[in-house]
Amino acid sequence: MTTAALSIQNVSKHFGKTRAVDNVSFEVNRGEFFSLLGPSGSGKTTLLRIIAGLETPGEGAVYIGGRDVTKLPPYARGIGMVFQDFLLFPHKTVGENIAFPLKMQRLPADKQREQLEWVVSLVRMEGLEDRFPHQLSGGQKQRVALARGLVSRPDVLLLDEPLANLDRELRKEMEVEMRRFQSEIDIPFVYVTHNQEEALTLSARMAVMNYGKFEQVGPKLELYHHPATAFVASFLGATNHLQGKLTRPGETYSHMDWKGIDLVIPSPSAAGPGDTVDYFLKSEKLGIRTGEATPEGTNANRIRGKLRDIIFQGRYSDYFVVFENGEELIISETADIPSVEIGRSIEVTWPAEAGYAFKNEEEEAS
Repeated sequence: MTTAALSIQNVSKHFGKTRAVDNVSFEVNRGEFFSLLGPSGSGKTTLLRIIAGLETPGEGAVYIGGRDVTKLPPYARGIGMVFQDFLLFPHKTVGENIAFPLKMQRLPADKQREQLEWVVSLVRMEGLEDRFPHQLSGGQKQRVALARGLVSRPDVLLLDEPLANLDRELRKEMEVEMRRFQSEIDIPFVYVTHNQEEALTLSARMAVMNYGKFEQVGPKLELYHHPATAFVASFLGATNHLQGKLTRPGETYSHMDWKGIDLVIPSPSAAGPGDTVDYFLKSEKLGIRTGEATPEGTNANRIRGKLRDIIFQGRYSDYFVVFENGEELIISETADIPSVEIGRSIEVTWPAEAGYAFKNEEEEAS
C-alpha cells in the first residue's frame, strides 16, 4: 500500500484494438501540481477518467491516499473534477452551483455554508453568489467551476483542459490564479492539457504521453532541457527539426550531413555511420550574426543563409532563414536586430549542445 496522495500502478485500458492507456504507473504527492501533457489521442484524458472513476481500467490499480479506489464510484473516491466546458447548471445560482457537491454528500447546512464561504473567498467571487451563469464572464464561470471542484476539500483535484475555451489573456490570468489556489490549499492537482506552455507554467512535474504510454516523467525543467526521446524533444518547444545522416560519430560530439551541410551535434545514442539522425533545435537557442563574428569552440555551428521573413511577436521576433540546401530555420531573438533586412545574407550560429540528437525512431524500429 502506497502513502502517496495518488498512485497509479500498471494501469491499462483498451477500446477494441486500441490501447488507449498502456501499462502506466506514476505517483503524485500531496501539494504537487502534476500535468499530463500530450497531443490529442495520446491517452491523457482516458487516464484522467480512470483516476476519476468514469472509466474502469482493464488492468492495474488506482490508489488515493493509500486507499485502493479502483472499483469505487466517483463520489466515493474523495476527488474533485473540473471540466473543459464548465458544465454549470444554468438554472442554479453561483452559490448553488458551487455547493452542489456538498448537497450530494448531504452535509449539514451549517457545514455547507462554512465550506461555501471558504471557497468563494479563495476564488474571489464574494458578492456574486446570487448571480446566474449567464450573468458571468468566461473567467468568472471558470472560477465557479474551480470552486465547485474544491468546495468539498477533495484529496485530489482533477482538471481536464479547463482553460482551453478561454482567450489568451484570460488564460494567462487563470494560470496565475490556479497556482495560487493550489499553493493555498495544499492538495495535489492533476492537470490534463495539450498546451506545452500551460503545462510548463503550472506544473512542478509532468508526464509527456504518446500513444497511451509515458515518454518521460519528471520535473518540468528536466523534460524541457533534457528530453529523453525524440518525441519529447519535438513536443516541448523544439521549433526546428533537422534530419540528416551521421558521418563522423564521436564520444561527445558527432558530425551530421544535413542535406549537404556539415553540422556538429551531440552524439546520439546507439547511432553509427550512415544512420539517419533527428536533431531538434529550440529557436531561442540560435543566434544571428550580421558581421564576421563567429562562436568560439570546435563544437560550434555557423551557416550562412538568406533572411526570408521576420515576424514580430512582441517581446521577440522570429527570423526565417533559408540555406543553400533549401532548408529553413527559425531563430527567435528578444529584440530587433538592427540593419537586418529581408533578403540579406546573414550567419546563423549555435553550439552543438543547444540541440538534442536521436537516432531516427523509424530506423530503430526496422
